[in-house]
Amino acid sequence: QVQLVESGGGLVQPGESLLLTCAASGSIFSFAAVAWYRQAPGKQRDLIATITDRGTTLYADSVKGRFTISRDNGKNTVYLYTNSLKPEDTAVYYCNGRRTSGIEVWGQGTQVTVSS
Repeated sequence: QVQLVESGGGLVQPGESLLLTCAASGSIFSFAAVAWYRQAPGKQRDLIATITDRGTTLYADSVKGRFTISRDNGKNTVYLYTNSLKPEDTAVYYCNGRRTSGIEVWGQGTQVTVSS
């Protein structure tokens, strides 16, 4: 089974940027769509960005215009470029792959902390 591994999280100041990476252990095309979710302490896990196998992208209103999701099929990797970060963006960010069968695969998460 293809696994997903996130990386790129860290501690940044408000207004700064981070590039989050979701690397698949096999073909990224094993997923119909790959998405980024985030979960802040004490809150539910929220969907923030999705990219389909055809390259269609969708964003939550909270990140639209600041975050960009993209994929490199040759590297079996999906990226989330997070720009103009705010303290409320602090969360654990998770990568999710969804197969056409509906089966989902989750990564282990990467912590993003935005603080001055």
